[in-house]
Amino acid sequence: MKILRRLLAAFLFIYLLPALASAGWWYVKDRPQSWRDADWSSAGMLPEASQSPEAAIYVFSATTGGMKGAVASHAWIVTKEEGALAYGRYEKVGWGKPIRKNAYQADARWYSNEPRIVVAIKGAEAERLLSKVEQAIAAYPYSSPGTYRLWPGPNSNTFVAHVLRSVPELDAVLPPDAVGRDYLPGGRLFQVDTDGLDLHATLYGLAGISAGWRSGLELHFMGLVAGLDVARPAIKIPAIGRLGL
Repeated sequence: MKILRRLLAAFLFIYLLPALASAGWWYVKDRPQSWRDADWSSAGMLPEASQSPEAAIYVFSATTGGMKGAVASHAWIVTKEEGALAYGRYEKVGWGKPIRKNAYQADARWYSNEPRIVVAIKGAEAERLLSKVEQAIAAYPYSSPGTYRLWPGPNSNTFVAHVLRSVPELDAVLPPDAVGRDYLPGGRLFQVDTDGLDLHATLYGLAGISAGWRSGLELHFMGLVAGLDVARPAIKIPAIGRLGL
């Protein structure tokens, strides 16, 4: 019984308290009440494609809308071939086409929230990885209509996490508030990244662990992630994000 009480206390401290604190702050924050009221314009983070001839790959993440924004974010992928005059933006959402392309500007705000760059690769390295990224996008198993599920997945973050795991050279993981990123495609319970540097075990995105060079040590529970980042020293706090580098 004492062990159970300690586990419950640890859960409350590690997962529930940060989530409740984030929800309280989000509730009183000035924010749009619906998608119609939100700002979806460019945040001005990327140069004009025509003025930046080099190839590029970006992964963006931004806090989402509604009360779910208290604990969750939305991620998408942006690519550009060398010499291309426009960016390509790819994301999975719960409405519209299976994998949406260029539904918004590449660096657009999401529900008025400024995006953050998870990873940016440019030049020859981006050109080398573009075909791998495109293949991973095309191979996403939940790309057809009706295969989106807000929680625990597969959702927008499941899609981007699939690409990052399929192309480990991108050397990135989604932030701790990317709910759905730990849902493994195909209903798998275990997966090792293709370069062998990260492993993931999960009970359908509800509870599990990720460990390795990119992930550090992460424990996820009901979509909330807590952990330590080793490669880029930081603490990962559920619903809040990274504290560190």
